[in-house]
Parts: sequence; C-alpha cells; structure tokens
Amino acid sequence: MTLSALAPLAQQAAAERRGLAAFNVIHLENAEAFTAAAESVGLPVVLQISQNAVKYHGSLAPIALAGLEIARRCTQPVVVHLDHADDLDLVDEALELGLTSIMYDGSKLPDAENRERTRGVVEKAHARGASVEAELGEVGGKDGVHDPSARTDPGDAARFVADTGVDLLAVAVGSSHAMTTRDAALDVDLIRAIAAAVDVPLVLHGSSGVSDQGIRDAVVAGMTKVNVSTHLNKVTTAAVTEILTGTNPPVDTRKWFGPGRDAGRDEAARLLEVIAGRPGA
Repeated sequence: MTLSALAPLAQQAAAERRGLAAFNVIHLENAEAFTAAAESVGLPVVLQISQNAVKYHGSLAPIALAGLEIARRCTQPVVVHLDHADDLDLVDEALELGLTSIMYDGSKLPDAENRERTRGVVEKAHARGASVEAELGEVGGKDGVHDPSARTDPGDAARFVADTGVDLLAVAVGSSHAMTTRDAALDVDLIRAIAAAVDVPLVLHGSSGVSDQGIRDAVVAGMTKVNVSTHLNKVTTAAVTEILTGTNPPVDTRKWFGPGRDAGRDEAARLLEVIAGRPGA
C-alpha cells in the first residue's frame, strides 16, 4: 500500500463517523509496532514524528526515512506526519524528505502571525501533495488539563480554517499532553459545536489522558484524528521493566526491546479499533 496524505484518510473517516488513530514514533520499533498493529486489524494509521523526537535523534532524516520505508511496506494506508513543528526549516525538510503530512503549530504566536505562517505552510505542502494540520486554542501542556478559558471558540475555528486553508484542525476541548492517568473530562458539547462550525476534520491531542469511552464519545461528537503517545509509552515501558527487573535480566537489548515493542503493538491494535468505533472494541 502506498503512502497516503492525511487529508483523504481523515475526510473518509469523518464522513463515516469513525476515528483515525495517530501514534507517536520515537524509535524505529514504534513504527514497526504501529504498522504491524494496523495490519492486524485492517485499519489505516498515522505515524507521527514530533519536533521533540527530532531533537532526540539530532536530526529528522534518520527516523523519518526509516518511518517512510516501514510505512511503504505496510499493507494498510499509512501517513507519515511531522507533529507539533514550529520550525519552518524543519517543515521544509520534512516536505523534501517526502513526509505526507505536516502539523504546523503556531498556536503560541500572535493570532495574525499564526494565520499568515500557517497559510504559507499550507501552500508549500499542498504543492507537494502533503496535508496540513494546525492548532487553534492551545492544547494543555504537561501540567494537567488546561484552563477552560484557553478552549477553542467555534466561530474563531471556522474563520481560522477559512483564512489558512488547513486540512485538519487540532482544537482545545479538555485534553492535555503527557497525562499518565486517563481521567481528562472532554467538553463533548464544544466538540459538537466546533464540528458543526468547520468543514475540516478535527484533531484531539493529548488523548492518552482520555478513557476509551471518552474517546468513543468524542468521535461520535465529531472528532476524527485521535493522537496517542504517552499511554503507549507507558505500556511499552511496563513490559521492558518487567523483564529488566526479573531474574537474570538479558544483556542483549533485543530480548527486552522486542517484548516492549510487541506490548506496544498489541495495545496499539486495541486502540485502533476503539478509535475506529468498532463494536466490542
């Protein structure tokens, strides 16, 4: 299956009232796990490489090129997406390397500058057949669910989409990045109102802090792309910890990283079905 841009997959999912799962790739094994999960349940997946992950590796190319190759070998549609990028040079590099989606995050900029820069990214990305996601209403950081006053206004969301031409819009509706508990309370009425106001699929960041039922409710209300990272990291780390704290822990890194990868794969497969709204998932 060839690589896919994000927009057509998200538009199809939105039309069918199902979610599209997006998982963060930090290591090569993550990309292997998430594409294997997609194949096991017969669903598309978005592989996300964050600007923070790029900093961890020292540059984008090694992890991006590996992700692209793994994606091309997957039998399901795969998007390789640059996530939360505020560096325009990094955006240009991602497009040159062949990533099929960009999340340009200008949410901390003055409003007019955010719109202008986002519109410029859209023009460059669309010229290369890539999709663009942007954020309006800063999603909570790493200190708990954000203040309700920061949440996205439906009318402003509609104007932002019209002004910039983005393909997807990440909105602030009660989730927060890097939560290690799954007890965030989403504003489902706000999701419904934003979905009615804009004509592009919506994105939920910080979904690790949202319960399975909360994710289902958000998708029914109009959310489409659902991002998960911290929760899958927890699952992977727990599997690795169990091995390394046991009797005679292995020295060969494959003997602990492999089981960690497989645990992440199994949980990703489960979440793919939850996010897609499959009965019984």
